Amino acid sequence: MEYDEDDFLQLSGIQHFLYCRRQWALIHVENQWAENERTMDGNFFHKNAHNGLQRERRGDLLIVRSMYIHSRELGISGQCDIVEFHRSYHGVSLNDTEGLWIPYPIEYKRGHKKPDIYDEAQVCAQAICLEEMYFCQIPEGAIFYGEDRRRERIIFSEELRRKVRDTVSAMHDVYRRGVTPRAHRRKGCNACSLKDICLPELESSATVEQYMKLLLKDR
Repeated sequence: MEYDEDDFLQLSGIQHFLYCRRQWALIHVENQWAENERTMDGNFFHKNAHNGLQRERRGDLLIVRSMYIHSRELGISGQCDIVEFHRSYHGVSLNDTEGLWIPYPIEYKRGHKKPDIYDEAQVCAQAICLEEMYFCQIPEGAIFYGEDRRRERIIFSEELRRKVRDTVSAMHDVYRRGVTPRAHRRKGCNACSLKDICLPELESSATVEQYMKLLLKDR
């Protein structure tokens, strides 16, 4: 099955969906959004990653910033912060560029390396898009964490690829149904910019009276 372009979901939503399906649905189904210090800091960090020439050549390394990518198989599209193309005899040809090259996606994150695989899944999805676009195999990529000031090498294993495909399939299913999942309070809720929209305090057992009290709070 291949998706039409009109049905593409945002690749960046993979991280949101894995972290909290309700957060993802509020953003991508209900089109709700709110900023806080963390999101503004993250946006600023990504803008810095995109500064400079969009296309830069350094010997056997070609750097492309803010590169649009997509996958009709997965039905997603988005931008890579940076794609490095490394010259290699096992690579693919590029338009207007001599030689053969292997794409190497790099995602920029403002914080520290996390114990979960949310960030890894996002950059792996980028690799799957690039593989489809360039008819190649991409064995690895990287994530640059701003607070750690270092790259973390990410191997695109079959297990990680399967996680990406299963996640994107679930995203399309939730989007088609158009139903926002219930709130389930978790440790990270207080730091979420959508907390006042999500109202995680309600959880699934809240009464109408509790809902109205929270809704009218501070008004």
